[in-house]
Parts: sequence; C-alpha cells; structure tokens
Amino acid sequence: MLEKLVWKPRKIDSINPASGETLRSFDEHGPDDIESALDGAVRAQRAWAEVPVSERADLLRRTAQVLRDRKGEYGALITAEMGKPIIEAEAEIEKCAWNCDFYAEKAEEFLAPEPTPSNASESSVVFDPLGVILAIMPWNYPFWQLFRFLAPAFAAGNGAILKHASNVPQCALAIEEVLREAGAPKGLFKTLLISPPAVESLIADPRIAAVTLTGSTEVGSLVASQAGSHIKKQVLELGGSDPFIVLSDADVQEAAAVATRARFLNVGQSCIAAKRFIVEESVADAFVEALCSHVRALKVADPMERDTNIGPLARANLREALHSQVERTVAAGAELKLGGKPVEGPGYFYEPTVLDRVSPDMAAFTEETFGPAAAVIRAKDADDAIQLANRTEFGLGAALWTRDLDQARKLARRIEAGAVFINGMVASDPRLPFGGIKKSGYGRELGVFGIREFTNVKTVWIGPAHDKNKVTLSE
Repeated sequence: MLEKLVWKPRKIDSINPASGETLRSFDEHGPDDIESALDGAVRAQRAWAEVPVSERADLLRRTAQVLRDRKGEYGALITAEMGKPIIEAEAEIEKCAWNCDFYAEKAEEFLAPEPTPSNASESSVVFDPLGVILAIMPWNYPFWQLFRFLAPAFAAGNGAILKHASNVPQCALAIEEVLREAGAPKGLFKTLLISPPAVESLIADPRIAAVTLTGSTEVGSLVASQAGSHIKKQVLELGGSDPFIVLSDADVQEAAAVATRARFLNVGQSCIAAKRFIVEESVADAFVEALCSHVRALKVADPMERDTNIGPLARANLREALHSQVERTVAAGAELKLGGKPVEGPGYFYEPTVLDRVSPDMAAFTEETFGPAAAVIRAKDADDAIQLANRTEFGLGAALWTRDLDQARKLARRIEAGAVFINGMVASDPRLPFGGIKKSGYGRELGVFGIREFTNVKTVWIGPAHDKNKVTLSE
C-alpha cells in the first residue's frame, strides 16, 4: 500500500514563459488519486504482459498516428508552456511518432528469445517485462523525453506512471490524452500531478518496479538513493557539459555553422547541447569570428512566430542562473563577444551569448550552462583538447571535428562520454543507444539496449545436461 502522506493540496500553474502569463492552474492529485492510479496500472500491466508483441506494436503505430494528426496542436502547447520555438516543437512531436514507429517495427526482433549454447539440452535468454515503471521527466522536451522511454517500455510489456515537471502540466495531461485516443488499455499509463514528497512514497511503493529519470544531477542523486534503498532498477539521464572539439584541420566554417545549432537549439536548454567549444589555438580566431556571425543572425522573438530561433528560457530562475554564470565567467577574465544580458520586456528572454578565452576555472566551464550561452576554450593541440574535454564531472555526449578520420576514431575512444559524434551534432536517434557516464547518469535508452533496460533478462535452462563430465559450480 502507498505510504501515508501528510498531504497539503496545492495548485500547479502552467505559465507562458514568453509573457509571464498564467495559462491554467491545476489541483495536485491527492493520495486517493495516487492509490487508484497504482492499482489500475498494476491490473492493466499484468494483462498487457500477456498481449503478443505484435499487438503491442499496433498500439505504438496508432500512437504515432495520433501524434502526427495533432502535431500542430501539441507543438503549440509545448511552445506556450515552456517556450520552445514552434518549428522545433512540431519537430519534437514528429520525433516522438518516429520513435513509436521504430519500436513498432523492431520490438519483436529486439525481444525475441536468444538461443544460447550451454551444457543444457536447450538454453536461451528471454526478456520479460518488469511491471509498472515510474517515469520522472523534465520540461525541456516535454513530449520527447517521455516517449523516448515509453515506446520501448510499452513494447516490452510494461506499464507506466508519469510524474512530469511541475511547469508543464498541460503537456503531461496531453500525453495521457494521446494514449487514450490511441486505444491504450485503461490504466496502463497515468499522469499524476504531484509534488516531491508524493514521489518519494511512490518510489517506495512495492507496485512500482523501477524508475526512470531525466533531469538534473542533483535530483538524480536523490532519486537513485531512494530507489536504491528499495533495491529498484533505475535509468538516469542527467546533466551534461558536452564538449564540441574543433581541431586545426577541421572545416572551421562548417563546424561553426553546426556549432550554432548545437548550442542554441531549444534556446540552449538541452543536456546534450554543445556547451564547451574547445578549439585548437591556430584556428580559434577564425572559429570565433564565424560563430559570432551565425549567432548574430539568430532571431530572438515570440516563439510562436515560425521564423523565431530563440524564444524565452522556460522559467525566470533559469534566466537568473544563466546570467550569474555569464557574469562570473566574465569577471574571471573571459571575453564577452556577444550578448551577456537579459532582454528587456516581458518574458524570460536572454541575449544569445558568446564567451571567448574561457578557462577551466571559470563558471561556464565547470558548471552546466542551461541556456543560450556558448563558451570557447582554446587548446594547444589535439591532446590538450581531449584533456580539456574530459575535465568535467559530466559524460553525456561529445562532438569532434577533424578531416583526419583515422585520428578521429582513435581520439573518440579517449573521450569520456556516452556518445561521440565526428563532424556532426550530437543528437538522440531511436536506432542508437543514448545515455551517459560519470555524473551524467547510467543506463541506456533507445536502440536495442533501451527496450531491454526495463526487462528481466532471464535464463531458461532445460535439462538434462549434455556433458555429464563437466562439473557445474553453484553459488
């Protein structure tokens, strides 16, 4: 049973960050709502686990169709609630649909039993669902972060309860609506609008089999300790300070163009956004000049306008935190090339910012900067660039720019990150595993690894043994 909560009901507000206007207010779900959601999810998941994978795939296909049919509506909701430029918001919905289609196509292959030779007459590995998974999700990609987890989890036979970020309640409820329209079994997925004390009780509840979190390193540490104390599986996708390395033989103009998108997409509010631009000294001036030229061309405006590149940050406190990092970095000796201050007027806008000659003791290097600010660090050579790239507590993604692909393959193995993109921008892709190391978290989403994260990887051994001369040691 759910642990007793000392519950004081509160309002959860949806605020438009472009204007500061409150769009809607919601009552937090109470203990009875949580209890009902848990019971319903357990019942639904037990039945769902018995459904053939091919039929689970049909639900994913229908979900993809609902997302595409209502892409304009849901994209506008994302933009209104967290400020993402509308073109990017609609692309986010399309990516969710792609992920559903991918797992609909690949689920049977990824979950097929694997015959594995042993001393048995027959032995294999099978992949059984774990149960109901608690998904704790952030605001920066309010649909994608959830569907990145949910499509493979559903395909594997799991159910899910969503605790979304408190500033995107409309998106959280809209996701439930998508699945209802797609014909998901009643109770298999439920959105709960709840606060942290209720989350801790949910994690402790025996009806929750595992936890997935995308969010800050601080929250990840807390959730990991809570789930770990109950011996529950977790997948954590946490913060990042991704390096974007430009070596002296790179196509500097192309690198600068991609760097602009890699840093300023989603107003820089992405854990896998390029944040530290580590450039060999011999090409650093040319790179900074090209980068500044591209950044000057970015349009800061109402995110509902289709030619807007930079909308507001999602919350006022995020803008304050970014401005503090920029000011402290400049005070420590970095050169402010562009931007560097909040935009006057309504909303939480911040000027696209470029900082040059940032060093490893400065805030823009040591801290995760979650907003439209690029930090350029000058490296002596390729070896120095790799050392600077690894000089961080994070290890999510990294980009490496060079024309020497043989060298790039070698250097990629030295970079401490969950993904290295050579001559391209780090991005998540349903076909490839996604996740980090160090304080960027653990576990993997997407690809074959993502669908198996929330399964019981079970050995099935059938005797008698073939080789009776071999001794089997038991623990």
